Amino acid sequence: MIKKIEHIGIAVKNIESSNQLFEKLLGKKNYKLEKVESENVSTSFFMLGETKIELLEADNTTSAISKFIEKRGEGIHHIALDVEDIDFEINRLKNEGFEIINDLVKDGADNKKICFLHPKTTNGVLIELCEEKKQHQ
Repeated sequence: MIKKIEHIGIAVKNIESSNQLFEKLLGKKNYKLEKVESENVSTSFFMLGETKIELLEADNTTSAISKFIEKRGEGIHHIALDVEDIDFEINRLKNEGFEIINDLVKDGADNKKICFLHPKTTNGVLIELCEEKKQHQ
């Protein structure tokens, strides 16, 4: 089950200057900076009610964010949907004809398991599915 929009990912050239810009825009500071090695990005999160804004800066030129900015410039990169069971949703969406970019779930930022749907099957929008990692008790 898809529960809500978890965050909107925005590709930026410089996370420090973009943090300053979004702090002015939103009237609040980010609550987290994090590197995501699997995606070669540095991230910064801002909370807005139940939804977040994630700023993404490429850590190197092979990063998908670097390639995105080179091709399209800074801007909205993806919309992330919070799901209850990511494996179930991957199978459900495959059966509905959506193309999954990474069939294997990866570790993402902000304690999430993630995968992406190819934009050619979602009207040109990169969709990220994310599920909160369960804490071991």
